[in-house]
Amino acid sequence: MDLVHKLLNVLLPLISTFVLLCFLPIYLVFKFLSYIKRHIYSEDVSGKVVLITGAASGIGEQISYEYAKRGACLVLVDVREDGLEAVVKKAKNFGSPDVIAIAADVSKVEDAERFVNAAVEHFGRLDHLVNNAGVGDPDELRKNNNILQPRRVMASKAALINFYESLRSEIGHKVRITIVTPGLIKTRMTENLAEKGYDLSFLPSTSKQACAKAIVKSGCRGDKYLTEPSWIRALYPWKVLCPEVTEFCNRFVIIKWKLAWKKSLTRSPQPKID
Repeated sequence: MDLVHKLLNVLLPLISTFVLLCFLPIYLVFKFLSYIKRHIYSEDVSGKVVLITGAASGIGEQISYEYAKRGACLVLVDVREDGLEAVVKKAKNFGSPDVIAIAADVSKVEDAERFVNAAVEHFGRLDHLVNNAGVGDPDELRKNNNILQPRRVMASKAALINFYESLRSEIGHKVRITIVTPGLIKTRMTENLAEKGYDLSFLPSTSKQACAKAIVKSGCRGDKYLTEPSWIRALYPWKVLCPEVTEFCNRFVIIKWKLAWKKSLTRSPQPKID
């Protein structure tokens, strides 16, 4: 068995590279034709039922308005009940024929079951599910004494990507899944980071309106992945082919954040001039 592994270590990379070079031109043609088809065809969501979590503010709020403009019926879910009422009114003004709001915490299984059942009970169907709700935690992992604390962040971000990729393999084309990986978006979450002293000014950001519009377009086209803004995709090959460079750049960003945070702590208040 050890000999088999040694042979595979030598032969398989060579064979894989050769096959990839032969297959790549065909694959690129397929991707190009698929790209054209997706941009010609877009699902008509008028009258369809869309459930959106984290809909009281930020990207989720703007996604609600984009679906409303397309005439979709909406189920708006957020842990902050007070913020949903205004979104419901605006969504109706944008053209949604029917909107209901449900206060719920998506991290609780019983709440998730409750708002899905309420949506089906009210509308009799559920066509789109937008899992937008998430949390952010800027605290450093090495300083975190509670090993379970990063769990909430992982469930709402990185872990979900692997989960939905696995789910896509299991269910095939029965249910289309679009995985969205946004860059730095101007939302309440990023504003809170800035208030805590994290300097984000050197990173180009995108408005939540532009991000939401791209997400709804991508979902209606049936894209498998969406990166917004799209230029971030140009950085992916660096992560695959040059992981050391990616690690260095990430480290640079973290150090810059630390310096900005320390500077904000030591900055003395400016005197007022009458």
